Amino acid sequence: MEEMRRIAFETVQRACLFGTLAIFCTMVGMSFEPRLAFQAGGTMTTLMAGILVYKAREALTKDYRRTEMWLYLPKDLRPPEAHAQWASATVLRETYLIFALWTSAIAIAMWVVALLFSLAGL
Repeated sequence: MEEMRRIAFETVQRACLFGTLAIFCTMVGMSFEPRLAFQAGGTMTTLMAGILVYKAREALTKDYRRTEMWLYLPKDLRPPEAHAQWASATVLRETYLIFALWTSAIAIAMWVVALLFSLAGL
């Protein structure tokens, strides 16, 4: 089960890093207007958190054999078929929700920075 958690963490982290790269590039493109850059970053990060929550919900019903985590899991470490759906869904759901929580905290921080820029008149 711990190997499943590690692989799930790596696959979700990689997906989140690609999303973060897109958000960062957009924010750099708007760096001439810091308030706008952080508002856009906060909006897109909030959207990413929403997608992660959706993926956590979807993990409960998605076939375990069609997940990226299952493909990376070595055959000798895979749980028995009767237990695999529950184990895979539980691990993926927990992982998506952890990343959604972290992403939400980052979105809140971006919105606070945008508010501070707005209050400062920038």
